[in-house]
Amino acid sequence: MVSLGFDPVSWIRKGEEMGADYVDVRYQEHTYEFILLDNGVVRESTVSKSRGVGFRVFYKGFVGYASTNDLNEPSLKNALEQALRIARALEGRSRPARVASRGVHRDRVASDYSIDPVDVDVSEKVDLLKAIHATLREERALSSVVLRYGFEKDRRVIASSRGDYVDFTRRMVGVGGVLVAQAEGSMERLSHGESRVAGWEFVKNFDWERLFKENAELVVGALKAKAFPPGKYDVVLDNEMVGLLIHEAFGHASEADIVMSGGSVLENKVGSVVASELVSIVDDGRVSGGVYLPYDDEGSPKVKVYLIEKGVFRGYLHNLETAGFFNASPTGNGRSMTYADNVLVRQTNIYLEPGDWDPFEIVQDTKRGVYLKGRGASGGQVNPATGSFTFTSGPSFIIEGGEVQGMIRGVMIAGNILETLLNVDAVGLDLEVKTSVFGGCGKGGQMVRVGDGGPHVRVRGVALGG
Repeated sequence: MVSLGFDPVSWIRKGEEMGADYVDVRYQEHTYEFILLDNGVVRESTVSKSRGVGFRVFYKGFVGYASTNDLNEPSLKNALEQALRIARALEGRSRPARVASRGVHRDRVASDYSIDPVDVDVSEKVDLLKAIHATLREERALSSVVLRYGFEKDRRVIASSRGDYVDFTRRMVGVGGVLVAQAEGSMERLSHGESRVAGWEFVKNFDWERLFKENAELVVGALKAKAFPPGKYDVVLDNEMVGLLIHEAFGHASEADIVMSGGSVLENKVGSVVASELVSIVDDGRVSGGVYLPYDDEGSPKVKVYLIEKGVFRGYLHNLETAGFFNASPTGNGRSMTYADNVLVRQTNIYLEPGDWDPFEIVQDTKRGVYLKGRGASGGQVNPATGSFTFTSGPSFIIEGGEVQGMIRGVMIAGNILETLLNVDAVGLDLEVKTSVFGGCGKGGQMVRVGDGGPHVRVRGVALGG
């Protein structure tokens, strides 16, 4: 074991000696590097580091949590005592919780990488962004090019009263950018990038110039594109658009803490048909292309969970508390943003499993419709209680006679997620899952890294708002 500067197991024993029924300790070391190139000028180049410890205590079913960034014994003792005081104060004032039973897990793992970005000089990273910027100068319609580089190293150690001791580290790296195009009083904006759970070798070997030239062509093309008339259309969703839809409109409704609060359209739906038989949706912490989460922040292994299997809803995403409430098995979805935050039920990598259609054949089989692209898509509104959603795609294309025709500007898509999933009639074989080092999913004031994706999918009769 790599030294943490304190012994989590001894502090668990101290918590139990103070009267706690169950204690878990969460330690985190976090490093984040960020470089911002604003129209060719370096506006920011920073490296931030933090570490700390959080104690969660169960006392007669009531939960207290406290944390500290000072690993000296007096500060650790104070945080543990504070967590226990909070738990005791809640007795009789809130609903008691039960920790679900599971096996004991002891492991030390790390995501794969070849070249640690920490060892790469900052000048090489800046030069990369400047080289991308230089390739975009020739596009006169671009009025602004803002590029960014990000690297994150996140180590977490979780120990518990049941005997768990899990130590895992993830490295993520990526490059992104926001392009703005203007002409004749019209303006279009496109935000996009690529990230991987990897090291500098990913950045070094990726063709960034090609990616950003494609982005420039899209955003400039959107300037000349027409708005699409509203109505109901058959739509083909690309991989990124499928991921956005599944994560936002379906994934949150599958989180068991939202179900417990009465805020999910999926309440009492276990075993029910909620989608086309072509639809299977999975949450998986180790899928290629997504964020790497072998364990959650309670030390539970992140198992591959079928939320929908061939159209049938199979169950919810759980942490230890919600699994105890529903008398279910933990799924490894207890996550927190940092050591200072309490655990919530969160998605990891949610995606729609591939089918057997070639994506080109899906388009060829669509006589008239719209090919909705996720690159440059923007968020909308989602109501997990009803399943209603609205999103805006990135620059997209008309489908006529089975062929992709002219570009249209981003289109607003609206509907109910369960109706939408029931109307899926073609699922591609081209699974693609992505994550981002620059953002993630927000809930309860916390942001965590996630991944999402799927293959190309066709949905009949979708409402588009133009």
